[in-house]
Amino acid sequence: MSEPKSAGTNQPRITREDGPTRGRYVAKVDGIDAEAELVYTHAGPRLLTADHTSVPDAFRGRGIGRLLATRMVEDARKEGLKIRALCPFVNAERKKHPDWADVFEEA
Repeated sequence: MSEPKSAGTNQPRITREDGPTRGRYVAKVDGIDAEAELVYTHAGPRLLTADHTSVPDAFRGRGIGRLLATRMVEDARKEGLKIRALCPFVNAERKKHPDWADVFEEA
């Protein structure tokens, strides 16, 4: 697991749970009994597939889905990985961020 990212009270803490074949990014906020997640699969030695993003109603409107996608992009860049965006949300975010093109698999 990696270190949580947090900027203070009521800011989301994002952690990464990485297994041999699957993993997920998890966002939690102090005082809210819920979590958001971006689930991925190891699709090859240097390829992650972003499968699904889930954000509960308690987190809506806070940009937490975008933060999860951003963290995935940051980690992929650091680790020299590519991302295949099967998740419609991640794919939509990819299109909004041309600066992420280096980590996404060519369509």
